[in-house]
Amino acid sequence: MKSKKALRKEVLARRDRLSWEDVRAKSEAIAGRLFALPAYRSAGSIMYFLNFGKEVQTLQFVPRTLAHGKRVIAPKTVPATKQLLLSEIRDLKNDLAPGVWGIPEPKEDALRPVEPQAVDFVAVPGVAFDLAGRRLGYGGGYYDRFFPRLRPGVPLVALTFEIQLEEELPEDPWDWYVDIIITEERVIYCQGKK
Repeated sequence: MKSKKALRKEVLARRDRLSWEDVRAKSEAIAGRLFALPAYRSAGSIMYFLNFGKEVQTLQFVPRTLAHGKRVIAPKTVPATKQLLLSEIRDLKNDLAPGVWGIPEPKEDALRPVEPQAVDFVAVPGVAFDLAGRRLGYGGGYYDRFFPRLRPGVPLVALTFEIQLEEELPEDPWDWYVDIIITEERVIYCQGKK
């Protein structure tokens, strides 16, 4: 099996070859599946990763989620401790600014802190996923440190493109699995470990 580092490079190269037109169209298909998902519909607060580069374009989902009457929560990275700080987002234009790696994050002067226990649904980023729910992240460990702080049973939902799915991913003991994977083609309910 390939190393995580090699897989990361390979899958990101594959994703980066997508045209922007494809990224937008596939993201729109994912949005449709996400908004129809029972776990999304019943959640009062949705935590999104805010897209960077050719990730699923979650920034486009935020206004619609607000229009659905839900609280939107986004992470701010704290590199010194490798933790995620959560903040409520009410206004994309005024609440966000480029963060550590140029990824949109809540601005310091617009922080509305939210406890992880208040999150009902997490849209999870990742480089690659497999059908069991294993996740290959970007290598910082932020989300693996964050997941244990959530209430038990909060759905972890990967929003990813079909080309980012692998047959099987390597795993470390501290890795978390996602519960559901949404691609532009399907919704996959995973049977992985907790």
